[in-house]
Amino acid sequence: MRYLILITSVVIGLSHSIVNAADATAGKLKAEQACQTCHGVDGISQLAMVPNLSGQRADYTKIQLEAYRSGQRNHAQMSIIAQSLTDEEIADLAEWYSKINVTVSLPE
Repeated sequence: MRYLILITSVVIGLSHSIVNAADATAGKLKAEQACQTCHGVDGISQLAMVPNLSGQRADYTKIQLEAYRSGQRNHAQMSIIAQSLTDEEIADLAEWYSKINVTVSLPE
């Protein structure tokens, strides 16, 4: 009986994570609407005070967006944008930025 409960728990956990898997394509579309003005088309900002997001780890991006949304982090524009994002949109954006990796050439 224990094994049946354990197997059932594993299957439920796996199916939950598959259903809730982040969608990089949806993240790209959301980034085009909400992020690229400041963070650039491929997550590379042209503004000195705005961080690059290209290649950033998904878990890090997700944590930061959630912190802006909750008010734990505060920034005039980021807080407003993050408050409008759902959990799914945050996961999708984080997945998108983790998938792209644009090389930045620094001036000599």
